[in-house]
Amino acid sequence: MPLRRTSIVALTALALAGATTGPATAAKAATYYLDCEKGDDSAAGTTGGTAWRSLEKAGAHTYAPGEKLLLKRGTSCTGVLAPKGAGAAGAPVLIDAYGSKRAAKPRIEANGARAALHLVNTEQWEIKNLDLSNTGPATTTDRRAGLLVQLTDYGTADHFLVDGVDVHDVNGADFKDPDPSGGILFVVQGDTTPTRFNGLRVEDSTVRRVDRTGIGTMSTWGSGTDADAELLASGVEFVRNKAYDIGGDGIVIHETRKARVEHNYVDGFNMRSAGYNAGIWAWESQDALYQYNEVTGGHGTRDSMAYDIDGGNVRNTYRYNYSHDNEGGFLLVCNGEGKVSDGNRIHDNISVNDRNTASPYAVISVVCGAATDTQVYRNTVVTDRADTALVSNNGPTGVTFRDNVFVGAPGAGSPIKDTVSTFSNNLYWRTSQPRDTSAVNADPQFVSTAPGSPGDIRLKPGSPARGIGTAVDDGTVRDYFGNPIPDPPNLGADQGS
Repeated sequence: MPLRRTSIVALTALALAGATTGPATAAKAATYYLDCEKGDDSAAGTTGGTAWRSLEKAGAHTYAPGEKLLLKRGTSCTGVLAPKGAGAAGAPVLIDAYGSKRAAKPRIEANGARAALHLVNTEQWEIKNLDLSNTGPATTTDRRAGLLVQLTDYGTADHFLVDGVDVHDVNGADFKDPDPSGGILFVVQGDTTPTRFNGLRVEDSTVRRVDRTGIGTMSTWGSGTDADAELLASGVEFVRNKAYDIGGDGIVIHETRKARVEHNYVDGFNMRSAGYNAGIWAWESQDALYQYNEVTGGHGTRDSMAYDIDGGNVRNTYRYNYSHDNEGGFLLVCNGEGKVSDGNRIHDNISVNDRNTASPYAVISVVCGAATDTQVYRNTVVTDRADTALVSNNGPTGVTFRDNVFVGAPGAGSPIKDTVSTFSNNLYWRTSQPRDTSAVNADPQFVSTAPGSPGDIRLKPGSPARGIGTAVDDGTVRDYFGNPIPDPPNLGADQGS
């Protein structure tokens, strides 16, 4: 049926009357307010003056796409915020703060519950500017978290953003994956419906005094192999976060593909756990990129390495990372039994004064099962400890060390205990590797004779490490310091002229 022509006068009259000539305009999404000190659960909750009072009231509402829940700054709530509902593409549900920005972030203390903020089988949420804690009686059985997002036989859940959230004082039991205690956790469970996250970003957030995982994803789906790629979480990004005094793992991604973990800082991990833990690492993940991270303060010698190539890791890359003063060392290469760990790269990183004095570990430890095509190159590794090995290997194959700079402790030096891996064209000072037929055995001539920071391992103009490396077509064109990588490159992490 053809549209009738409508006169300008008629259109003007319709407009003045509030009518439209097209589809009805969607109603504006509602905003709700929560003030746990002065609010009233019998109020509407739709303005700051009619704010709700309790977490139970705020959690009883089912949130629609685009709706907001705002918590008042400077207030503290006790209990669990467990809201229902979901957002939609382009219209996520937002939880945020309101009030004077000079006031503290709104706090939720869960008092030993499963989580302070708990989302279950949902998607399209953004969570910002909260302070979460969860301290209960000492426990060896209760799982606890600050922020916990759980999916069980859900399918694909899209878009989660965590921004500016501070989690602290979570004393959960020492349970690891797939359902751990921790600070900021995204957990996939179930076994009937393939389930994963798609689009998950945690940024500018802090976890402190947390047991046992600081920030992480876990899943019961996927194995990290190419055949299972569609079961792995995608769009995972952990950026500019800080983790302090973590009971177990600092930042860990499980069952992901193409994740990015960058510009994070971890200080103190494996502080209270009886398990094996690392600062930043992955399990069963493909094509993860870790860069510009700093890890220090790893406690203990049962792992406690800053970084880790572990079971089921395929084509993971560590570059531009800094590790220092970790009791467990700089790097672990440890493929899991029955897993494929292939095509991983560790290059252009700096390790200063890491150590691991427990056999068979070292600053760099190759243990567990064999890997395939793991290449460690253009790194600078220096320690001031004579009681640690720089590299150790208790049998696994598949690792190549090339174009690195290894510097042992002053005086007695630090050994390399690896008769299995391939060594080629590395520089050795106060240590040695007779199996490296193209070794450079010389002082690298750092700008500092006692390195204690990344800048201290820069090379003096006359360094024997200059201009004798191997060009690598890996897409990396600059070094840790931002210098262009020359052709041929220098040995180690400093490529400056």
